[in-house]
Order: sequence, then C-alpha cells, then structure tokens
Amino acid sequence: MLGVVEHQMGHFDSAIDLIGKAIKLDDKIAPYHFNLGRACEDARRLDEAVSSYRTASKLWPDNPDVYANLGNVLGELEQLDEAAICFRKAIELEPGFAEAHTSLGNVLRDLGQLDEAIICCRRAVELAPNFPEAYSNLGVTLSRLGQLDEAVACYRQALGLQPNLPAAHNNLAMALLAQGDMAAGWEHYEWRWQTSKMRAEQRNFAQPLWQGEVAVGLTLLIHAEQGFGDTLQFCRYATQAAARGLRVIIEVQKPLVRLLRDLPGVELAVGRGETLPPFDYHVPMLSLPRVFDTRADTIPGVVPYLYADKALAEDWQRRLAAMDCQGRRIGLVWAGSAALAADRRRSIAPELLAPLFETPNFCFFNLQKDGPAAPAQFPMISCMDEIGDFADTAALIANLDLVISVDTAVAHVAAALGKPVWMLNRFDPCWRWLAGRRDSPWYPTLQIYSQPCPDDWESVVTDIAHDLRCWTLETAPRGKWFAA
Repeated sequence: MLGVVEHQMGHFDSAIDLIGKAIKLDDKIAPYHFNLGRACEDARRLDEAVSSYRTASKLWPDNPDVYANLGNVLGELEQLDEAAICFRKAIELEPGFAEAHTSLGNVLRDLGQLDEAIICCRRAVELAPNFPEAYSNLGVTLSRLGQLDEAVACYRQALGLQPNLPAAHNNLAMALLAQGDMAAGWEHYEWRWQTSKMRAEQRNFAQPLWQGEVAVGLTLLIHAEQGFGDTLQFCRYATQAAARGLRVIIEVQKPLVRLLRDLPGVELAVGRGETLPPFDYHVPMLSLPRVFDTRADTIPGVVPYLYADKALAEDWQRRLAAMDCQGRRIGLVWAGSAALAADRRRSIAPELLAPLFETPNFCFFNLQKDGPAAPAQFPMISCMDEIGDFADTAALIANLDLVISVDTAVAHVAAALGKPVWMLNRFDPCWRWLAGRRDSPWYPTLQIYSQPCPDDWESVVTDIAHDLRCWTLETAPRGKWFAA
C-alpha cells in the first residue's frame, strides 16, 4: 500500500521498488502485479509494464482493467495486433466498457481498419455520453476518413465536457488548420505542449517567451521542435523576426545546421544539444505562425528562402555532367522516418513506383537516405552514400529538375529551394497541406497528388506517370537554385 501511495504522489521509482518488494514476499497476488504495471507504465518503463500486466492477466483472468491497461501499453509500443486482442478481451468481459471500445477504435484506426474503428468509437460515445476522450477519439477517426466538419464538432463536444483537455485542443487545431481557419487553429495549437507526446519536449528557459514585440538589439532564440520537415517549413519565420530588430539565433537538429546557417536574418545556427549563447527571448519554432498572426492569405510563401552551398552545388554540377545521364533529372523519395507514427500511411513501397520508369528521356536519382531499398532493376542513380547532411542533399537537388517525394523532409528541402516538387500524399493529409488542395501556399512550386481513398498509392503513381509523359522540355526550364 505504501507503494500505491508513492505512485499516487508521482514517486514512480519508489513505487516500483516498494511494490517489487511486496511481490518478492508473495508473487501470487494479482493486484500487486497490476499495480506494478501501472507504476511502470507511468514511469515510461513500458516493457516492464507489459511483463507485469501479463502476469496479472494470468492471475486475474476475469479482470477487464488488466487487459485494457495491457492493451494501452502494447499500443504505445506499436504492437497493434496484440493490443486489439487485449481490448477485445476486455470488452468480452465487460461489454459496457466504454474506455476499451474507444481504445480498440484507436488501434483499429492505426491498423487502417477504419470502418470497424468508427463503429467502436461511436459505441464508446453511446455508452458514455459524458466521456470527453471518446468524442476526441471519434473526431480523430472521422478526420482520417476526411470528414473534417464532423471531426471539428466532436472536438468541440469534448471540450464542452472538459475545456482543458489537451488532446482535444490539439486535434481541433489540426482540423481547423487543415480547413484554413488559421486564426483559431494557431491558438488551439499552443495546447500541443500540454499533450503527453509534447510535454516532455517543452523547454523551460528562464528567459521570457517572445510574443512578437519589436526588440532592437536584443537576442531571440528560436528553437526547433518535432521533425526535420517542421523545421524546414517554419524556419522561414526567422527572417521576419530579424526584421523586428532582433538578433536571431536558431537551435535546430544537427543535420540541418549547415543548410540553415545562411538563412536570411539568422546570425547563428546551433545544433540541438550544443551550448547555447546568451539570449533575451525564446520561442518554439511552430509558435511563430501564431506570433505573426498568419492567415491563409498571409503565409510567407516566397521561395527560395533556402539556398544550396555554391561550392557544393557546383561540384555536383560537374559530377552529374560527367555521368551517362540522358534527359531531365528527377529525384525520388518513397519513405519517411519509421519513427513517426503516421509513417505507415505516408510511405510507399518502392516497388509501386515502377510505372515512373516506363517514361523515356528521364534520368532518375535515388534521394532515399534510409528506409526500404528500391528494386535493383530500377534504372536509378544513387549517390546517397556521399550525402552526410541536408546541406549535401540540397546541393544535389540544386542540380535536378524535379523531385518526386512522399511527405517527408526532402520534399521540404526541394520546395524551399524553389525546385518543382510533386508530392505523393496520403488520403488524410497533414494539416499543413490544407484539405482538398493540389497546390500549397507554403510552397508555390509544390504540386500535391493525394490518394483518392486510403492506401490507394496505385492511383497516385498512375497520375504522376501520366504527368511525366506530358512533361516537356519547354514546360520546365532549367535554372540555378544556389546562392551566388
């Protein structure tokens, strides 16, 4: 019981130690293992939590909470099929278990089983009409189906029941931004810092948060958050911050430092984890659109705002000229980082790109740094062993005519350089691309090819292959995309 109290007080390590001692005294008591699982789960010792919950399930096979908790942890570990089995068992034991219904809906949604997922989420709302998380989860599933108006209504229903529910605010933000309602969207998006995913990433600096004020001569630290693509898209705001008289320092992921150090208005680019110089204000990078009151018609969409290093780009220019490469040069990217939860929906099996190679008079370059390898028979040049960071990637792209990519960082690099980009987009696009659009106000040279229905990459590739056949030398003149 002391271990349980320690857990309730947030002293997770102490709780784990004390409950472990109880188990050593008697390892046949199911609640001991269940409580140990809960403490390990909250301490983010997820593998240990799974082990404890599995033991509890053997000793307490008729307890639905054990299976529900085990399912939650398995879901976090991306063991989705096993998680679904656990939630189904919990529902079998307690058919009115609303939490298990909504959790099963979440797992089925992530497995791509959207029809059954929506049934589970609606059932949870029916069972517990005052359960705000159930409405929020239903909204996420509706968003996945492209039903944004209904999703927004669900998020608002959740917030009506619990106004301070971070996940509902964050989900509502992304739905509103996807619809182009940026005035409300950016405000709700600040709630991301209260979600379980982002809370641990929040920086607690002593310096005040910058709210957009003019501060001539003072130093502003803009620190990156989330992924490479987010940094590449929103680093453009550093130039606007510098225009308000500030000396701007950006802290970004180390592979981006060389590329972003020459961003107009930036005095210094620092790699994440390196010692920061003194500064007066700070601001997270994805808070800048709100700071600058960005609307759909005021997005700073001028490109290029990034430039390849001149010497690197000219070196690649000489090397590509010496290659046996006929026709226009096209870079290909088919996969993003597997660490991203949505990667299973945004990445494409490279084999599906085969129709692109049926078009003559094009020279294809592999821009895929990691991920699944393309079939050996694809006529594609790969220089990626010589690419160390995004500055190298930009220098190579500067010598290409087109980049065809899934929604990942390379698409952002190419579009920020002002290169033509054809992006393969999943059915439920990221909010940044705006629902129902083929173009992007963030990147004027980017064209979006979206799935007509979930998982239908074949139609996307067919459309791109058709447009490649229609693409002539006259429609896409070659230029330079590096700084003079």
